[in-house]
Amino acid sequence: MEFEKNEELRGLQKLEGTVERVIYANEENGYTICDMAVADDEIITAVGIMPLVGSGDRMCMYGKWIHNAKYGRQFSVEQYEKVMPADIASILRYLASRAIKGIGPKTAQKIVDEFGEDSFDVIENHPDWFANSIKGMSLKMAEAASESFKEQAGIRSAMLFFRSYFGAATTVKIYKKWGNAAVDMAKRNPYRLCNEIEGIGFERADSMAHSLGIERDNFDRIMSGIVYVLNQSGIQNGHICLPREKLTGSASALLEAEPERISVAIDELLRNGRLKELNGDGSESFIYLRENFEDEKYIAEKLKAIDKYCPTLDMSDIDRFIENEEMLSDIKYAGLQKEAIVSALRYGVMVLTGGPGTGKTTVVKALIHIFDSMGFKIALAAPTGRASKKLSEATSMEAKTIHRLLEMQYDTAGNAVFMRNELEALDEQVIIVDEASMIDNSLMAALLKAIKIGARFIIIGDSDQLPSVGAGNVLHDIIKSEKYATVRLTEIFRQSRESLIITNAHAVNKGIMPEISVKDNDFFFLGRTTDEEISKTIRELCLTRLPKTYGDMAVNGTQVLTPSRKGEAGTENLNVLLQAALNPPSKDKKEYRFRDKVFREGDKVMQTRNNYDVCWTRVYDGKEGCGIFNGDIGIIEEIVPHENAMVIIFDDRRVVYDHSILDDLEHAYAITVHKSQGSEYPIVVIPMCSAPHMLLTRNLLYTAITRAQSMVILVGRKDIISEMINNDRQSMRYTGLCEQITGIEQK
Repeated sequence: MEFEKNEELRGLQKLEGTVERVIYANEENGYTICDMAVADDEIITAVGIMPLVGSGDRMCMYGKWIHNAKYGRQFSVEQYEKVMPADIASILRYLASRAIKGIGPKTAQKIVDEFGEDSFDVIENHPDWFANSIKGMSLKMAEAASESFKEQAGIRSAMLFFRSYFGAATTVKIYKKWGNAAVDMAKRNPYRLCNEIEGIGFERADSMAHSLGIERDNFDRIMSGIVYVLNQSGIQNGHICLPREKLTGSASALLEAEPERISVAIDELLRNGRLKELNGDGSESFIYLRENFEDEKYIAEKLKAIDKYCPTLDMSDIDRFIENEEMLSDIKYAGLQKEAIVSALRYGVMVLTGGPGTGKTTVVKALIHIFDSMGFKIALAAPTGRASKKLSEATSMEAKTIHRLLEMQYDTAGNAVFMRNELEALDEQVIIVDEASMIDNSLMAALLKAIKIGARFIIIGDSDQLPSVGAGNVLHDIIKSEKYATVRLTEIFRQSRESLIITNAHAVNKGIMPEISVKDNDFFFLGRTTDEEISKTIRELCLTRLPKTYGDMAVNGTQVLTPSRKGEAGTENLNVLLQAALNPPSKDKKEYRFRDKVFREGDKVMQTRNNYDVCWTRVYDGKEGCGIFNGDIGIIEEIVPHENAMVIIFDDRRVVYDHSILDDLEHAYAITVHKSQGSEYPIVVIPMCSAPHMLLTRNLLYTAITRAQSMVILVGRKDIISEMINNDRQSMRYTGLCEQITGIEQK
C-alpha cells in the first residue's frame, strides 16, 4: 500500500479497527477521541486529528502508544486512512451511525434494503433515485445527505493526497479553505498553499511542487515566490510594502532565479492586480500585496473624509466647555493639555501622544465629560483586553477591545468578519482609541470602515514605543504626515516627577542614562556580570525576595520582560527556571507534556497568535464570546485528561483549550518586551543581558520600563543599559501610509 511507504510513518505502529464510539470531536480542527475495536475485538482509545470520523468507520491508523495519567494507555494517531465499508452489514452499520446528515438507523435499513452494495454510489451521485425510492425522503433531504457524504469523501480524498506532504491538522486547514476542490487546486498550483495556509512555508510547497513534476522555472512558481516574500516581510518584519529593487533581490535569492525573470513576473502581477505599486519621489517604487495597498489607501482616504466633514464648533463654545470642566473637576489644565482638548473639539481627527506621567488620561477624562455634556455618544476602545481594561479603570467608563467594538463574528466559511463596517457603521459620534501604537494596518482599516462620516476620531498613543506586532506603523505615519491635529504632551506633572519609573523612562527616551543608584524609590538596578548570574538572581527575586517584601502584589503581579527569546536570560530558559521554582511538580497538580513543554495546573501561559475560533465564558456573569489574542496572558486552572483539554483563565474569561491548539500557547513567567505592549504589571523585572544588537534598542528599553505600574528592577550589566540607550535604531518598516496621506501620485 502506498500509504505505508510514507517516510513520516517510519517507526510508527499500524493499527486497523472500527470506530465503536466517538467520545469527543472538535469540528473546527478535527481533533477526535474515539473508542475503537481492533484485533480480537479489543477496545482501545485513539486520539488525534481525525476529522469527520464516525461510529462504524473502518480505520487504518499509524501512531504510537502513550500513557494518560488518568485514562491509561491511548493510541496517538499521527496518520490515518478511512476505509469505506464494502459488505452489506458494514454499510448498514455505517449509515445507521448517523455519520451522514439526515440518515438514521431506520432510513439506513431502507436504503440498504433498496440498493444493497450500491448504497453509497446512489447517495453520492443519484440523490433523485434516493428520494424517489425511500418513503419520507424528500429531494431536498436527499440532496443534503448527498452533500454530507461528498464532504466526507472530500476530506478523505484530501487526507489521502496530502498525507505525504503535511500532517493531519494542516490538511484540515487546507480542506476548510478549499473544500472538495483542495486536491485539484494543489495539483494545479501548490504554491498557493504557502501564501494562503498559515504554517506552510515556501520550501514545503516547493518540495510538493517538485514531487508533482512542476519545473523550477514555472511561472506560477516565480509569481508565488514573489507573493510569499511580500507576505513574510509583513509577518516577520512588519513591512507593508518593499522597494521594488529589494523585492527583486529577495525573490531572486529564494527562487534561485535571474533578477530579470523576477522583474517580468512582478510586472505580470501588477497587470493582473495581485500586486500594486506606489511611486515615491520618482526615484523609487514600492510594491504591495493588493490587500495591503487597499487598506493603506482606505486609511488615508477615510481619515481625510472624517476630518473634512466633521461638524465644526464655535471657539467661544469650546472655551466655555473647557472652563466649565475645569470648575467641575477642580483642575487647571496645563497649556498643552488645553491645546489637546481644543483640538479634539475642533477637528474630526486628532492625535494625542506623549510619554508616561504627562497627563494623557486627564485629557481623555475631560473629553469624555465635555462630549457627554454635549449629548454625544462616545466609544472607548483599545487593541487588547488588558489595554481596554486599563482604559476602563482610568476613565470609569466601559472600554472595549477594537474587535469587540466592531462585533467580530464568523462567516459561513469560518472566517472572522466585522459586523460593524461601512454598511453598518458605529452609532457613536466620538471614537476614542488608546494604545494606538499597537494598531496595525489591517485593524486600523477595519476600524475606520465602521466610523461614520460626521463622527470624531481621537487617536491616543505613545509614538516612542515599539510599533505594532502586525504589519504597519500607523500611529507613526499619521503623525509624520503632519496632516492632522497632533499634540505631544511633554510636561511631567509633580506627582509623576516623584516616580523614578516616570523620570527614568523619559531620560531613556531622550538618550540619557537613567538614575540607577537610588535605593528607596520605585526603580532599582542589581548589577550582575554574567547571564547565568542574571537568570539566577531573577529566579531568587521572583521566588523569595519580592514575595517576602511585597506579598501578593509580587506573587501575582511580577512580570519578567526580556529583549530576546534565546540565551541564558532569554524567555525560553527563564520560563524553564521560573516554572520549576514557582510552580514545581506536585501530586496535587495534573500536567500535560506537549513536545518540549510541560503544562501544569497553575502555570502562567500566553497566547502567541490571534485565534478568533476559541470561545470563552466570562467568569463573573457567564456571558459568552469568542477570540483570544496574541499576547493574552492566563493561568491554567485545570487540566482535563479525559477530554484532552485544559481550562485557562485569561483575566475574567474562562477558556477550554483542546490539546490540538497547544502550538499557540507558551509559558509566560518571562515574555519578550514586544509581547508586553499594551499591558501594565505592578512589578517589572528586566534582564540587562547579552542579546543581538538589533534587539538592544532605546525604544525597546523605554517600552519595557513603561509597562511597570509600581516597580522596575533592572538586573545585569550597566554597559548593556548604555548600549541600549545609545542604540536609537528604530524598527525600520517599509510603509506608504504617510505618502498616501500626503497625496503622492499612485500608479
